[in-house]
Amino acid sequence: MVRLKDIAAQAGVSVMTVSKALRGAPDISAQTKTRVRLLAQQMGYVPDSMAQGLRSRTTKLLGLVLPTVINPLFARTISAIEEGAHEWGYDLILAHTLNIPEREDACIRRLLSRRVDGLFIVPVYRLAPTAPIYEELLQRQTPAVILGHRAPFCAQFHNVETDDVTGSYLITRHLLELGHKRIAFLCGPSAAPWAQERLEGYRRALREAQIEPDDRLTFTAGTWIEEGEKAALQALNEAPSMTAIQTANDLVAIGAANVFLNQGVRIPEELSIAGFGNILMSEHFRVPLTTVRQPKLRLGVAAMEMMQKLRRGERVESRRLLAEIIVRASTAPPKAQRSA
Repeated sequence: MVRLKDIAAQAGVSVMTVSKALRGAPDISAQTKTRVRLLAQQMGYVPDSMAQGLRSRTTKLLGLVLPTVINPLFARTISAIEEGAHEWGYDLILAHTLNIPEREDACIRRLLSRRVDGLFIVPVYRLAPTAPIYEELLQRQTPAVILGHRAPFCAQFHNVETDDVTGSYLITRHLLELGHKRIAFLCGPSAAPWAQERLEGYRRALREAQIEPDDRLTFTAGTWIEEGEKAALQALNEAPSMTAIQTANDLVAIGAANVFLNQGVRIPEELSIAGFGNILMSEHFRVPLTTVRQPKLRLGVAAMEMMQKLRRGERVESRRLLAEIIVRASTAPPKAQRSA
């Protein structure tokens, strides 16, 4: 292992000069800095981040707690956060909660034991108004940014989120403008604020069109492809008069669409379907999905900017970013209207 004194001996300078040159201290000449840094690189010197952390009382580590990295919805947000962390000289540690509250507690505590300088958290949503781990974070005053909507148990933290009410409203209005009146909705988890917002946007658009929302057209689907498949089968059995389906997210939409297509239902000729999120798969699905584009990259950038301000002790405000509708091949006027 190459040490500072090894570089100093090779360069013919003091250990203090080497340390200052590598840190970019202003009282060291540019020529000396260049010579020392080049020599350190040639000798394979790697700074001891733990020792640096002890001196600066920082670890240059940030924690990211999320349900699972295999969910494509998080890919671009993670990428933006990691890129920002890299530019800021930080490393990112991922922890998966699998949407289990007890595992979330363990993940956060493990990251705190690593003395991370800040946390990004996609919460495990629950109906309880409080959660001990979030109260502990407040007491520790660990900088933390919520990725997504706040719920009562994490309401005191800053967050970045999408305006899901407006995004869902736009999708429903698009279906209404095509002529659909019997629009089913495959809901997300009831405890999740984003799912509640998307349901609210759907209902708001219906009421604006003077169509009273029908609970018989609302089905619980969750967030995954398999859950979309189950909800689609239920909708086929219980709401055969529907002409369009709006879903909680793109994965649910893809699961539902697979069921309909396998049952011989043509999309969009016989049934229109719309998703939410605009994951990469939605554009390349066998019937490209009409969906809502969430600003996932901008959410990650905003979260990183927020973390920087928190670390500097500056004033921080939560961010709510607008989403936009992307119309593709999965939606069209209802069959009866086209044949009229």
